[in-house]
Order: sequence, then C-alpha cells, then structure tokens
Amino acid sequence: MHDVRPPAEATVVTDEELAALDAHWRAANYLSAGQIYLLANPLLTEPLRPEHVKPRLLGHWGTSPGLNLVHTHLNRVIAARGLDAICIWGPGHGGPAVVANSWLEGSYTQTYPDVTRDAAGMARLFRQFSFPGGIPSHVAPETPGSIHEGGELGYSLAHAYGAALDNPDLLVACVIGDGEAETGPLAAAWHSNKFLDPVRDGAVLPILHLNGYKIANPTVLARIPEKELDELLRGYGHHPIHVTGDDPALVHRAMAEAMDTALDHIAVIQRTARDEGIPDRPRWPVIVLRTPKGWTGPAEVDGLPVEGTWRAHQVPLSEVRSNPDHLRQLEEWMRSYRPEELFDAEGRPRPQVLACIPEGAHRLGTNPHANGGLLLRELPVPPLEKHAVPVDKPGGSLHEPTRVLGDLLEDVMAATADRRDFRLVGPDETASNRLQAVYGVTGKAWEAETLPTDEYLVRGGRVMEILSEHTCQGWLEGYLLTGRHGLFSCYEAFVHIVDSMANQHIKWLRTARRLTWRAPIASLNYLLTSHVWRQDHNGFSHQDPGFVDHVLNKSPEVVRVYLPPDANTLLAVADHVLRSRDYVNVVVAGKQPCFDWLDLEQARAHCARGAGIWEWASTGEGGEGGEGGEGGEGGGGEPDVVLACAGDVPTLEVLAAADLLHRHLPDLRVRVVNVVDIARLMPQGEHPHGMPDQEYDALFTRDKPVIFAYHGYPWLIHRLTYRRANHSNLHVRGYKEEGTTTTPFDMVVRNDLDRYRLVMDVIDRVPGLAVRAAPVRQAMADVRFRHEGWIREHGTDLPEVADWSWTR
Repeated sequence: MHDVRPPAEATVVTDEELAALDAHWRAANYLSAGQIYLLANPLLTEPLRPEHVKPRLLGHWGTSPGLNLVHTHLNRVIAARGLDAICIWGPGHGGPAVVANSWLEGSYTQTYPDVTRDAAGMARLFRQFSFPGGIPSHVAPETPGSIHEGGELGYSLAHAYGAALDNPDLLVACVIGDGEAETGPLAAAWHSNKFLDPVRDGAVLPILHLNGYKIANPTVLARIPEKELDELLRGYGHHPIHVTGDDPALVHRAMAEAMDTALDHIAVIQRTARDEGIPDRPRWPVIVLRTPKGWTGPAEVDGLPVEGTWRAHQVPLSEVRSNPDHLRQLEEWMRSYRPEELFDAEGRPRPQVLACIPEGAHRLGTNPHANGGLLLRELPVPPLEKHAVPVDKPGGSLHEPTRVLGDLLEDVMAATADRRDFRLVGPDETASNRLQAVYGVTGKAWEAETLPTDEYLVRGGRVMEILSEHTCQGWLEGYLLTGRHGLFSCYEAFVHIVDSMANQHIKWLRTARRLTWRAPIASLNYLLTSHVWRQDHNGFSHQDPGFVDHVLNKSPEVVRVYLPPDANTLLAVADHVLRSRDYVNVVVAGKQPCFDWLDLEQARAHCARGAGIWEWASTGEGGEGGEGGEGGEGGGGEPDVVLACAGDVPTLEVLAAADLLHRHLPDLRVRVVNVVDIARLMPQGEHPHGMPDQEYDALFTRDKPVIFAYHGYPWLIHRLTYRRANHSNLHVRGYKEEGTTTTPFDMVVRNDLDRYRLVMDVIDRVPGLAVRAAPVRQAMADVRFRHEGWIREHGTDLPEVADWSWTR
C-alpha cells in the first residue's frame, strides 16, 4: 500500500467564489428550514403568523446544514473540473437538504414542472414536504439524483462503491453520518477499497460528517480523539483530510481546500494507475467534516441548548403554532439567512446563489447514473440450448443444477467482457455454490496482498467476494441502480442477514416503478443455494428457508420467487430473471446432484406456466402415467389425490411417493403437480402471477385431498391459498425446525417430508383408503423406523433410498 501525493500547488479559491458558496449554502439552509415549517408565506414577505406554519412538523434539521455544505462544495468542484459525479447521502433523513439543492440547481423543476423555481414553486416545495399527498422526508426515489434513501442506516458506502465499479470516469461522493458510522454494515463497507480497481473503476470519496449526536446520544467517532480516528481511517486504507469549525467563512475556505486536495489526490492515483501501472493498492482520500448539529439553527430554546446538541436532530422549535416565543424564534432564524439577498421579488434565486451550480447533466440531480435505467443495455444471455442437459427420459440422469448455471454465467461474463456491466457477488461461496466456471473468463476482484497459493485473485475481476452479506448486497444495489446487471449468490440460511436491505430495495423499486421519469433498472436477482435440505453436513445453524416468507410479504408488483426442480428449469428461470426489470427475484436451487426431470423445451413450457401437471408421473386419470411430457390433464377424469411439490428435494420425495403408490396401490388415481413460481398459488387479484380460481381448481381440484410437499415453512402455502375453494383439503409438509448434522434423507424424515410419510398422508386422507390400505401404511411406517436404526449404525441412508431412481 502506498500514498500517492497530489501536486504541491493548491487551487486558490477567491473571496468572490467563497461569497457565492456562502450565498448558495444560506439559500439551501433557508429552503431546508422552510420545508420543515412553512405552509405559506415562503419568502417572509409579511410577519410570520401561526397559520403560515404546518400543523404537523416533520423532518430532520440537525444534519441538513452539513449536507447543504457538502452539496454546495460538490457543485463548485463539479463545475470547475467538469466532473461526472453523483452523491450518496447516507443521512437520508436529511431529505430537506437534498430537495432544496435540487430545486436550486433546477433539476427539481425539470423533473416536476409544477414546482417552478420562483415564489409559487417555493410555496409548493415547502407545502409538499412530509405532507399528505406530497413527498417523504427522506432522500427517497422521488428525489432527483438519489439512488439511496437512507431509510435504514449503514449501506451508503457499499452503495457508493457499487456505483463506482466499472464506471472509470465517475466520481461517487458519499456522505456518511456519524450515527451511521456505528453500524456493522458501514464498518465492513470501509473494506470496499480493497476491491476498487483505479484503472477500470471510478473513485469513491467518503465524507464522514461528524456532527456529534444521534437522536439522543453522542456518537462514538465524534468523541474519540482525532489521532485515534486518524489511525482508524488509515487502518482502513484511507488518507484523512480534516475540516472542523463553526465559523461559516473559515469552514467554507477549509472545505474548498479539502475538496481540491482530495480530488487532486484521486486524479493522481487514477492517472498513475492508468498510465504507468501501480505495484500495490493506493491510499484513497477521505474527508472528515466536523460541524455542529443543527448548525445556524436556534442556539437555545426554552432555556435549553439546541444548536450543537442532540435536541437539534429533528424539529428544534416544536410549538410554533401555539407558542408565540417559538414563532418569534422561527422567524428570526429564517430571516438570519437574509432571504432578500438570496431570492428576487419573484422568488427566483439570484445569480450569486447559482454561480457554483454545474450545467446540464453535470448537476447532481440530473446525472444519468442516478437514473440508471437510462444507461441500461440488454444483457446478452446466450441461447440456453448450448447449456441444457439432455433428458431422454425423466430421472434418467443427474446433474448439479447450479454447476450447469455456472456454465451459462461464464458465457454471460464473456459476452460482457468489453462492456463490463455484469457482476457476480457473494460471501466467499462462488466455488462452493458450483459457479466457478466464471473464473474461465474473470477472476475475483482483489487489490490487497496476494500469495502464491491464492487462486483467481486479480485486479479488475468481476466476481466480488467478501464475507459480509451486507456489503455484497450494497455493492450489487449500487451497481444495478446505476444501470448495470448482476447476481447475488448466497447460502440460503444466511441471506436473512440482508432481510432489511432487501426490504428497502423492494420499497425503492415499488416507488420508482410509479415515477414515469425513472427508467426501469435490471432486477436484483438472488440465487439461494446450499439450501435447508442439503445442509445436512453443517447442521441446524445452516438450515433456514424463511427468506422466501420474508420476500413474499412485500409488494406483489415487485417480488418474484422461483423454485426450479432441476437443471433445465433452473436455466429457464435464470434466462427470465436475468433479462427482467424492476423486480426482486429469488431463485432457490440446489447444488448437489439432482435428477433431470424435464428437457429444455418442457422446462421452458413449465416455467412459463409456473405450475403444471406432470402427466408422466401421474397415474389413473386417463391411462398409466403415460409417456407425455409436462402438460395438462391426461385423458379426462379426476384424480383421487393430488401430490403437489415445490422445490428440488420436495419434488424428489413426491415422485418417489408417487412411485410407491403406483406399486402398492395401482388403482389409485394420483395427479402430480409441480410448482416453480410460488406466487401462482395466490389469487389473481393478490399477485400479478396469481392463478384465477378456475385455473387453480382445474389443477388442484375443488374437493380432492392435496398433499403438498414444500421446500420451506409449510404455513406459507396455507397463507397463499387460504381463499381457495379446496383449502380445507390441503395438507402441507415442509421444514418445521427439525435439523442437525445428519444424512440427507434423515433431514426429510425429521420434518415429515419424506416419501414414506407422504404415502401415509395419502392413505390417511383419501376417503375409504385407510382400512383398505392399512398394510401399506404400516409398511411405510416400518421403513421410517428402520431408517433411524440404519443411519445410526452405517452413517448413510437406506440403500432403497440412496439407490432409488425413476423407472416408469
């Protein structure tokens, strides 16, 4: 690691420029306070009265002056240097600041023409903030230039690095609040600089804003000695540049110098790396900005200190309508910015206020990277025929589904090698999840030390591995939101670590889909493997299929969940999700050898339907199972029972149960239904993929027993189908928190998902079968009993289970 020093000569900022910066900053502060408080009288052309103030005061003032300072100074350097830049606003609750700056630069009016850049538009700007029918208080999707809402803290820096990847000419500034800096996700994200290639990637400029307090408590990094903080940031691989103070004139000059120093430093790093090559990782700059919380707001309210304390966090003056002294203080506070110097009589910003603002797409609110769909290109997914596995008959061969997918992803990586707009991320599990074929095209991104024993670590690699699911998710979100494509591969049990991040992204997409000016982006695609049924070697701690439940609670217009039962259906699903837009797609697929049930044509048709009858596995509805492929009903008549399944292991157990029923109860009419798209089970009015009742009833019948073997927690299937006519006859088997380090088949036995239990369920629920088939039921129970003794003695599954194959 080395320091690359910028040139010794510093850029000189003139007094005139500093005055313009201060005017812009004061205007932004005035507009921020106005959004929180004012319902009318936006320019204070008359004395402030209670009716001019909103009845409900919502918003966050404390961080806004600092964000306004950063935005103001970013404007200057972007304009002066012609930079292509965006900013990630970590303290996203400081929405008033970013909205104010967007209005000042004209991007807000460009996006929302009714919010004009004059007194009438200012009144609309103020009224709409945190107001019914208006906009949220955060830096939300509605805010031009935003790709990070900050509704939950900790993800700003990972988003920033994701945006910079494969964008060599982009500067991504990232304001990190000192409360956010205490979170685990943010702490891990500092290590992203070990993955940033100064040749092929852009630059990230972290700006750690220390205003001292969270909602009610001091912040850790603001209270440790500056030397200790310096050591921490240097340990992370950064070169700290400090700006500290509460005198606006001095802070403006220091901030301008810090920005120039940091950008000169970045320019030298990139020029050296791109022109000469560098032997090791550079030390990137970070700005540490210390200003008071609620800076320039009321110093004291009701005899208590406010500015520079936690009391400034949200609304410093909370009783403006009912307390005349608060009303007086509000008017004095807002007039302290001297609005008559900042806006003309029509409410338009004066030339001095606008002097630092960049032009056109260089403005932070109009940069196309912050509306990534504008830059998105179709992903070149190769023809599936090249990678499909041959299937002469169902169950006649075995493949590892994710290994087959890995070959497809290798081709995707090759097809995007020049354009560099596809990344694979995951927490140290690419090879474990059988996706290592991608290393034939690209290695793993790595800028730190390498050893001779290392494999596939390269500068500029497009596989990203770090043992932080938060950072992986943040990288990918930032990458997608700026117009690229990707896939997140993760062990199923540990994707829960990003539950809340997935929730935030889903909410973002739901809102963005309703904004006509935001272009669709590539979907966030999860591949969940090493799943619950084949974590028999790692044990109970690694067995949790509940991420699907979490996701299906979210916006139906955004979320999709797929459980492909074999390699070819996984290819068909992958082809669909990689091409899709504005979704969060969850694909659950195994990495262990799995029977191949459908050829590619059948798999495509099955995935297009999302759920369907497998005639070749069914019996008695119009023939003896038949040789037909996956499709509709065979020959007429109704089944005596429906065996349904979703997931690769449940599919195996259902087919083995169907085989047992065929052999032991050949007269029983059994229909096998496989579900790939789990949302198909929902009513049509509750999800875009939901089945109409007529179609659902045709598939599952209106009155026959349905034994459903499901990959995850069984009550999810009940929740999705509770309105269906035949719900009272539905019996679901799935994971019920019974796990340990054991054999693969013992996992399904422990959770009553095994083939023998499913046969017993059929006998128990088909009318008239309990007495007639009692010997068969007893035989099934005996095998389950024998199984336990066998695995304890031999450590392997019963031979009739381990050696079973589909023979019909």
